[in-house]
Amino acid sequence: MFRGRQPVKTSVTRVYGGQVAAQALVAAQRTVAADRHVHSAHVYFILGGDPSIPIVYDVEDVRDGGSFTTRRVAARQHGEIIFYMTASFQIREDGWDHQEPMPAVPGPQECPSLISAIAGDNAAAAQMWEQEWASLDMRYIGYHRSADERDSTPGSQRLWFRANGALDEDPVMHTSVLAYFSDLTLLASALAPHGVSIYSDHVQPASLDHVIWFHRPVRVDDWLLYDQCSPSASGARGLAFGRIFDHAGTLVATVAQEGLIRPVTHRPTPHGVRSDN
Repeated sequence: MFRGRQPVKTSVTRVYGGQVAAQALVAAQRTVAADRHVHSAHVYFILGGDPSIPIVYDVEDVRDGGSFTTRRVAARQHGEIIFYMTASFQIREDGWDHQEPMPAVPGPQECPSLISAIAGDNAAAAQMWEQEWASLDMRYIGYHRSADERDSTPGSQRLWFRANGALDEDPVMHTSVLAYFSDLTLLASALAPHGVSIYSDHVQPASLDHVIWFHRPVRVDDWLLYDQCSPSASGARGLAFGRIFDHAGTLVATVAQEGLIRPVTHRPTPHGVRSDN
């Protein structure tokens, strides 16, 4: 059992889902041998978390095999489960290796900050992002696709990101920060075909479930490309996929998420905060 701390200063009324996923991953990893590394994490966001109290993470030792280890994590507050995660860990093994190539995109220094791009849609949302997520350096590429790509994947966006400062060598820190960031921007691609900003007061967004496959070692204090697309939206939900490449073009992770994108006349909570469904 582990206890996760909350940010000292925050304006959000519900805990950011990526924070819960990152802390749950750290808790699970601390029950696993150091030579086993996470290769997948499947999570469900069940209830909005309360940022005023700690979160308790209860790790279940599901299985320790010869090559793989499985853990299940329940996050609890006020006597209720707010989140579940199942994570699988594996020893390093040799095998066949291939990957899709990284798309050709402008470099991070050629792109505006994500916060400045958000400010064009919603100044209040940009101010909140600067307060809550200044630990991440994010550069917005936007809907940078060829004509053929735009026809086949109309729901898409791309951005660069990295930790805003150097991190130590601990691989658990880097995979956990990657999990933290992976939930932050992905759902917005499901609204791109409809000309609606996720920062609009007429959208109630919330992460419902989230999957990360970690393919190769990663450092999050160097630039990473997040290539995002949404193949479907229906029933007030959007489905989105993301590929994460390092600056050298190595595919380090793949992400999938279904989230709530409910049309509303008044959004009750700030962007980036999970609401009760």
